[in-house]
Amino acid sequence: MPILFNRYYSARNLSFFFGEGGLIFLSIMAVNWLYKGNVIFWIDAFDCGRQAMVVTIVFLLCLYFFDLYDLNSGISMPETVTRITQAFGVGCIVLAILYYLVPDLLISTRVFWTGYLVICLTIFLWRGFYYFILRKRMFVQAVIVIGTGKLANAIAMEVEGRRDSVYKILAFIGKEVPEYHPNNIPVFSQLEEMGDTLSMENVDRIIVAPDDRRGATPVQTLLQCKMRGIIVEQGVSFYERIAGKILVERVDPSWIIFSEGFGLSRLKRSFKRVADICLSSMLLVLSLPLMLLSAIIIKLESPGPIIYRQERVGQYGSTFRLIKFRSMRQDAEKGGAVWASVDDDRVTRFGAVIRKLRIDELPQLWNVIKGEMSLVGPRPERPVFVNELAKVIPYYGIRHVVKPGITGWAQICYPYGASAEDTLKKLEYDLYYLKNFNIVLDFVIVFNTIKTVLGQKGAR
Repeated sequence: MPILFNRYYSARNLSFFFGEGGLIFLSIMAVNWLYKGNVIFWIDAFDCGRQAMVVTIVFLLCLYFFDLYDLNSGISMPETVTRITQAFGVGCIVLAILYYLVPDLLISTRVFWTGYLVICLTIFLWRGFYYFILRKRMFVQAVIVIGTGKLANAIAMEVEGRRDSVYKILAFIGKEVPEYHPNNIPVFSQLEEMGDTLSMENVDRIIVAPDDRRGATPVQTLLQCKMRGIIVEQGVSFYERIAGKILVERVDPSWIIFSEGFGLSRLKRSFKRVADICLSSMLLVLSLPLMLLSAIIIKLESPGPIIYRQERVGQYGSTFRLIKFRSMRQDAEKGGAVWASVDDDRVTRFGAVIRKLRIDELPQLWNVIKGEMSLVGPRPERPVFVNELAKVIPYYGIRHVVKPGITGWAQICYPYGASAEDTLKKLEYDLYYLKNFNIVLDFVIVFNTIKTVLGQKGAR
């Protein structure tokens, strides 16, 4: 699990998130204390704390669903204020519903609205302070990158191109200037040459990322650095940790063979299967009215079957019939299999709606219950495309060692793929999922999928 928390939840970002939650909680508690007085407050401390916790959870969730924890987006402070106002507005509606359903959670009007004003003030100040930290690049680790080729370039783009990066590059070691060379970062031909310009005392980590490793790694110097407490890390592993994906074109089979992960124990598989059956059954029952309504509209809108069945490649290369609501015309593929595209003219009017809201995927819950799919996993592809992609994309077959999923790491991290190049990019995320699979990661994927669906992102 440490890789996931380095990718999305660094210590600095976690401090920001929990600090914000703490401010919301303390704001409500402080207003309660102000209005109730010291004695009555301590008598009702438990009830006050419970009420404040509900407000905190609802507001944090609303901030999350309004993308206010995507600190790499680079939104301006005025836009941040607008989004926070919108998020808190939705939060107030959610709280009103909760208070109606559970009256014991109700906060007095005077306490709530005074607390709301205090929360807004403290959150705006907190965010302004944190954006200052990001802008000044405070509390970051200084790294040296050995290499100036494609791998080093990819690392530089991830480190220096992210607004919320917790690293900064002090220098490159190589014979040429990398293609991505921001902030005039110095380039030295050898690691030993740095001493005259940069002190190794300021270095926290050395990333070994030459494209050609033969004779390019200063082993003795790296040993000395490691003995001095400087962390030395492989470029591919470092990139995996900060980017949440594996550079397929930069790894060799030995790296995959000897890396930790890439294996699901029998216990993990059993637990995942039980979770799939329980959650899919529950979702199938809850979504039944919506599915019945969708089926009626599909039938009325255009001729053809309501359910669309299509052969897909499943676990270990076996094939199965994936089911989903038909969102295209009946003759959509009369000329043969083709990739879907943006504003695809084969999609019906209602089909466009259910694609955006992912309602067309709901029948696949039955595929999950049957054991052909999982809720979370690599997206299943059609055999005709799999045969083509396996010839041109390295390690493509590895994604079939687990059951395909309705949602997955690639689906939430990368937009819809409609080409071999897009498939290569999505495979980088699929391999990351296979290497780092655990139940917590599945939970994060499901949670992010909900946000993706509500934001109507990535569908075609």
